[in-house]
Amino acid sequence: MGYPAAGAWTSTGTILVLFILLVIVSRSLLV
Repeated sequence: MGYPAAGAWTSTGTILVLFILLVIVSRSLLV
């Protein structure tokens, strides 16, 4: 029961990290 929740949290965290990196790269390119 706890394993799928942990998997969802890790996948969400990975997506968040990738999104933040994408925003930082796009901002640095725009500036």
